[in-house]
Amino acid sequence: MSSMPDETPAARRVVLTGAAGRIGGAVSPLLSERWDLVRTDRHDAVAGVDGVEVLDVTDLEACRAAFVGADAVVHLAGNPSPDATFDELLAPNLVGAYAVAQAAADAGVRRLVLASSLQTMLAVPERVQRRPDDQPRPVNLYGATKAWAEAVGAWAAATSTTSVVALRIGHFSERRPPTDADLHRRIAWLSPRDATELVRAAVEADLPTGVEGFVVANGVSANRHSVAELEQTRRAIGYLPVDDAWDET
Repeated sequence: MSSMPDETPAARRVVLTGAAGRIGGAVSPLLSERWDLVRTDRHDAVAGVDGVEVLDVTDLEACRAAFVGADAVVHLAGNPSPDATFDELLAPNLVGAYAVAQAAADAGVRRLVLASSLQTMLAVPERVQRRPDDQPRPVNLYGATKAWAEAVGAWAAATSTTSVVALRIGHFSERRPPTDADLHRRIAWLSPRDATELVRAAVEADLPTGVEGFVVANGVSANRHSVAELEQTRRAIGYLPVDDAWDET
């Protein structure tokens, strides 16, 4: 794991939803050392997972209570399936995104980080590199729910003192894709340590509030052939990935 910039000794309190998921589980170890990280997930996901508290992200009042005193909320919870039906996506991805954003704003949280996805940009020719300021063009309902999350984030930032970073996460995988893997898996790969750096940067970046306090950031590793442009993200939040899907060392 690459080193991260030093954090102040007085750790900031950060609430992480979806902590029992693949990305949540991958980023928690180092971020728990850096921050006072409160890990949460739904009731049926926390069984057998030490240190993860129950939080139903569709419950607005429960979210408000959980976010009191938090410096930041990192919202990774949701249904991650690109094949999910509308009924399967409605509660976790649509209601959940709204409840978390509303509760974060109500609690006066400084920073809300929302997990969006490069699935919001699949209705674009693969030869075209995706930029953070491109408008969403999803090809499935999952991608459409992530476009909704971005819109809710923009609304929350514009109407409160909470600034918001929406992360268009690529193909997260614990291992580097093999050389014979599907090309999209390689050009969109996000490694665990770069995912950790992405979340760190999104939480700690110095951003304004109000309508200028909403940022969309691309979340892929430093792949030499990349589906996503990263310079805008580096400038906006200071994200510095190090892994490359084409690195054979």
